[in-house]
Amino acid sequence: MTDDFGLFDTDTPPASAGGSEDERTEKKPELVYGSPEEFLHEQLLPTYVRSVTGKSAKWCIEWYFHPEAVSRVAAMWRAWEHLRLDAATGMSVWWRDHADHHMRVLLDPQGPFYNCDMKEHRDPEHLEPRKAPAGWFPDVRTIPT
Repeated sequence: MTDDFGLFDTDTPPASAGGSEDERTEKKPELVYGSPEEFLHEQLLPTYVRSVTGKSAKWCIEWYFHPEAVSRVAAMWRAWEHLRLDAATGMSVWWRDHADHHMRVLLDPQGPFYNCDMKEHRDPEHLEPRKAPAGWFPDVRTIPT
């Protein structure tokens, strides 16, 4: 018997009864969400509800203009797609190691949305690095093995 939990339904899909063992193990599970954006709108934000006042937490309505946010949301999406298949502890691991970690960083008032307010995006100021002296970081792709 399975319960219908809607957004929270993370049960492992049943294994195919037909085909050889090699055919069953080679087939990749289908993604639930087709992009980080769909995951954010359909899964993450409806389940990860926080008070975002601007003082203790910040969010940018145009989060996709922040490269760090895009990378972190994509990482959470991929981890969720993988860990949802572990019916035992997958979602607990995902919440603890991925959602809580990345959302804490994203929502931090000094995080990637520090320059935005709840209604308006403001371009982030990028860190400006200097190049290290020649030879300090050789390109390992060009070093013979």
